[in-house]
Amino acid sequence: MRRYVLKRLLSLVGTLLGVSVLIFLMVHLIPGDPVTTILGQFATPDAVSQMRAALGLDEPLWQQYLHFLGRLLVGDLGTSLFTGQSVWEQITQRFPITLQLAIFSVIIAAIFGILLGTIAAVKQNTIVDRLVVLSSLVGISAPGFWIALFLIWIFAYKLGLFPISGYEGLHSLLLPAITLGMAEAGMIARMTRSSMLEVIKQDYMRTAEAKGAAVIRMVFSHGLPNAIIPVVTMLGLQFGSLMAGAVVVETVFSLQGIGSLAIESIGKRDMPTVQGMVFFMAVIFATTNLVVDLIYSLIDPRIHYD
Repeated sequence: MRRYVLKRLLSLVGTLLGVSVLIFLMVHLIPGDPVTTILGQFATPDAVSQMRAALGLDEPLWQQYLHFLGRLLVGDLGTSLFTGQSVWEQITQRFPITLQLAIFSVIIAAIFGILLGTIAAVKQNTIVDRLVVLSSLVGISAPGFWIALFLIWIFAYKLGLFPISGYEGLHSLLLPAITLGMAEAGMIARMTRSSMLEVIKQDYMRTAEAKGAAVIRMVFSHGLPNAIIPVVTMLGLQFGSLMAGAVVVETVFSLQGIGSLAIESIGKRDMPTVQGMVFFMAVIFATTNLVVDLIYSLIDPRIHYD
């Protein structure tokens, strides 16, 4: 296990190095000039030249990248061009909301997705199966902003059970979490159904059925643990994506999370903030994938890493 983890960590370093190159190049391909955004379009050429020199934007791209990489190696994600605040401070201020939202969303998706997918597999080709498949398709296909506005209209505006926007405590994250969780639950339900259908056909499941084992025990004790591996993979990917910020949902619900910060920074052409945030998101996503791989051995003892 230790050898495997060491290999993965080394590959993670190489991956993040490649990601840093892509981030730097992509950010510099964003249309617009941050200096013009800061000084305004009527700034004099001398003022623009002085600002570019002060920010180091007059240097060749390879030198700018080396400065960016050097800062990353010491844990410095950069400083905002507009607020003068470090990118790390901005992330630490906004990340807790995104983290809570991601956790709630994944819990909702896991509970409903796994339960409905398992029921659909057991009741294959029945009306229950068709309803689950249809509802999962609706959850996947429905635009997130439409679901968010519908939930706001019903539960916040009409019933007044939740705040319309903003963060006022954990209860204000329920509607955003449901919005995100519906789409994720639909994908989890379809994956669970497919995986369970394969497991149900196995000999040990038919043997348990022949011995008179209760359906609930047979499904949840013998079937689901063997069908859950691909579902865990999908949950890990979804959690990593949500940790990187749910841009649409955070914008609709006016949540000051990572996603909304990314949108604001891109709109302002705040290159250091965008670079630092995207790299932070890449680290979160890659780390989540590593943790998910290690969880496999806890779920299924037959899985060993050399």
